[in-house]
Amino acid sequence: MNCKVLTAGLIMAVPALFFTGCSRMQPTPLSGSRPNIVFILADDLGWSDLPVYGNRFNEAPSLTRMAGEGVRFTNAYAACPVCSPTRASIMSGQYPARVGITDFITGHWRPYEEVIVPKNRTQYLPLEIYTMGEVMKDAGYATGYFGKWHLGGTSFYPEHQGFDEVNVYQGGGYFEFADRMSHPVQVDQGTSLSQALTDFSVQFIEDHRQEPFFLFLAHYDVHVQLDADPSLIDKYLNKEKVDPYPCNAIYAAMVEEVDHSTGRILQTLDQLGLAKNTLVIFFSDNGGLGSRFDRIPLIAASKLDIYAGDTLQYIASSNAPLRAEKGTLYEGGIREPLIMWWPGTLEAGRVSGSLISSVDFLPTLADLAGGSLPEQQVTDGISLVEVMEGGEVEPQRAIFWHYPVYHHDTPASAVRKGEWKLVHHLVDNRLELYNLESDIGETTDLSDREQEKTDELLRLLDEWREESGAAFPLPNPEFDPEQRLLWGIHPDRNN
Repeated sequence: MNCKVLTAGLIMAVPALFFTGCSRMQPTPLSGSRPNIVFILADDLGWSDLPVYGNRFNEAPSLTRMAGEGVRFTNAYAACPVCSPTRASIMSGQYPARVGITDFITGHWRPYEEVIVPKNRTQYLPLEIYTMGEVMKDAGYATGYFGKWHLGGTSFYPEHQGFDEVNVYQGGGYFEFADRMSHPVQVDQGTSLSQALTDFSVQFIEDHRQEPFFLFLAHYDVHVQLDADPSLIDKYLNKEKVDPYPCNAIYAAMVEEVDHSTGRILQTLDQLGLAKNTLVIFFSDNGGLGSRFDRIPLIAASKLDIYAGDTLQYIASSNAPLRAEKGTLYEGGIREPLIMWWPGTLEAGRVSGSLISSVDFLPTLADLAGGSLPEQQVTDGISLVEVMEGGEVEPQRAIFWHYPVYHHDTPASAVRKGEWKLVHHLVDNRLELYNLESDIGETTDLSDREQEKTDELLRLLDEWREESGAAFPLPNPEFDPEQRLLWGIHPDRNN
């Protein structure tokens, strides 16, 4: 086994709750069962964007099927409200504060704000980190990664992190991507990025049907700039709107394209007779986007005419009843759709309220695959295998966030323990406390009324931030109240 050793700055004591070491976890019926595993990651898809989470405009029949035949989770969270840190947490099993990637790569920058925000420790996922790909490869799986990476340039691509077959989307648009893949491809005119990534994934499954395989399909949908198949857009333009959801037809078409991709994966598994020995996980990297942080149109140039003179040029979606959006530590920025499908093994139609973080996926896959994790790399997550078997996570589990940058809100940290959630704003030291069981929309701050609970959670958050090596904003000597909201180019952008 390739037990990588972390650099000294990342080696820290691990809380007793979490699994560590190269020894196996406590065995359960599913531990070491070695199913094939497909991990499908959407980009910017919100908790409220799917019909199985209450959306009445968008259509996603394949994901609805997954939930009906598998387990749907209602309290699953991304470890950060933007992409790169969450992706790092999935790959490493560590919170972004510990990895040192707390903003998207390269990051946001306001040069004249009240504080200088910390930069990412590295603008890539360090090769020293033992990743999900390496866990699965060392456990004897064929490994494939197709789609968005956003964890560093070519020297840090997934082929250097345990994945055998790789094609990374490097940007360029939903229909102008063929020469922007890490391995350029030829596609028919009108082929969308989601179709192409699904083609790669289906081929990978077919090629490795005779051996255990791990496939990671990382969509770019539903990220801006919004673009989709014209016929699907027309379908939603002609569909009756559902207030108060924005009902952006282009966004809805992108949701359906992700769903169609998922359906093709499920169909392939069914046709090859692999469904009963394959776990499919569907997740998103952060909450849904309301509008761009820089307040420019969020629709691709070729589709701007669709909403000419309409506010929907600027509005993608809504996370209601959750508060706020991507780039904040309110529920709309971090609570995610999570569905697991494994016919004949997972209880069909089950809904789990277990408190789950994206740091949990790595130890879960290691447990299922009979793999091991290295002694000298902290694992912040826990195995969810017992939850998959019908149990629930300990009700008073605590999970954490640290997002010390400006985006759709000011720098903040947060902790959720049980039904309680504390948000700590790092610039003005303001605290907010919410009971999510009775107030999912975070409308009523209880920090003054529930002082004992506020103090308890702040102590817990402080201890975690110290233990994980979280970096904090510093006073800005160039602070200019008149220019504070101006966005600048991140100092690391061209390094």
